Amino acid sequence: MSHTYHFRSLQDLHRYYGLPQPEHPLISVIDYSKVKYPEDVCELKWIQDFYILALKRNVQAKFNYGQQPYDFDSGVLSFFAPQQLLQVEINPDTQIEPSGWLLLLHPDFLWNTPLAKTIKSYNFFQYKVNEALFLSEKEEKVITEILQRIEKEYQSNMDKFSQSLIINQLEYLLIYADRFYQRQFLTRKITNHQILAKLELLLNNYFADENLIIKGLPTVPFIASELNISPNYLSNLLKVLTGQSTQQFIHEKLIEKAKEKLSATSLSVSEIAYALGFEHSQSFSKLFKAKTHLTPIEFRAGLN
Repeated sequence: MSHTYHFRSLQDLHRYYGLPQPEHPLISVIDYSKVKYPEDVCELKWIQDFYILALKRNVQAKFNYGQQPYDFDSGVLSFFAPQQLLQVEINPDTQIEPSGWLLLLHPDFLWNTPLAKTIKSYNFFQYKVNEALFLSEKEEKVITEILQRIEKEYQSNMDKFSQSLIINQLEYLLIYADRFYQRQFLTRKITNHQILAKLELLLNNYFADENLIIKGLPTVPFIASELNISPNYLSNLLKVLTGQSTQQFIHEKLIEKAKEKLSATSLSVSEIAYALGFEHSQSFSKLFKAKTHLTPIEFRAGLN
C-alpha cells in the first residue's frame, strides 16, 4: 500500500515538488511546468492543510486521479479544500509534460476577512476531480491573469494594502470560476443530460421497489453516490438544468409516484405512505400538501 503524505504547510509541498521555499508562508503561485515529482513515484496520495487551485494543461496523458481520468486536454481548473484526500497516478511513459499554475492558499491568510466565511459557500471545493472546470481559451486567460496579479502583489514589498488587494483578486477568481461553472452546466449538454436521464431512471426504479419501508426515502448522498458524482455537483447541476435542488427533485418524483398510486389504486393514504417509505402517514400528507396544495384525500376526490 502506498504512503499517504500529509502536507501541513506550503513549504512542505514546495519541498516535495523540488521547488524553492515559497516567498510568502501563507500564499504561493507556482508555475506548474517547474514541478518535479520524484522519479520513482507512480502513485501519490496526500492530504494538505490548505486550499489548492490547479489550472493545468496536457494533464490527460500524464495523470489519472484515482479511478477518474481527466477527459479533457485543454485548460482544466480544479479546486481542493483542506483535508481533502487526493490520489494521483502518474504515467511515466508520457512525453508530454503538463503546464499551468497552482495556487496554494493557507486558511490563516483569510483570517479576519469576509472571504474566510464566504470561501466555504463555493461548492466546487467539494467537487470530485473529474468534475473539474474545463476552460475555454478566453476563460483560461482570465484566470491566468488573476493568478499572475496575485503573484506580483505578494512578490512586491508587502504593506498594509497588500492583503486586501490579494483578497480582492481571490474573490474575483472565485466569482469567475462560479460563472464559468454555470456556463459549463449549460454547454456540456450531452454529459449533463445523461446524468439527468440516469437520475430519472434511478429514482423511478427506487420508488418502484416494494421494500421502500425498509430502505427508506432516498437521500442526496445516496443518489449522488449511485451516479458517481459529488452531492454538491449534482445539486448545482440540477439547479441550472431544472431550477430545483436535488432534494426538491427527489420530492417531485415522490409526489408523481404518490399521485399515480392515488389515482390508479384503491390503497388507503396510510398504505400509500408506507409503500413510499414513510414511517408515518402524517409526514407523507404534510409533504403532499406542501407540494400540491391539496391533501392526498382532496387530490383523490378531485379525480372523481
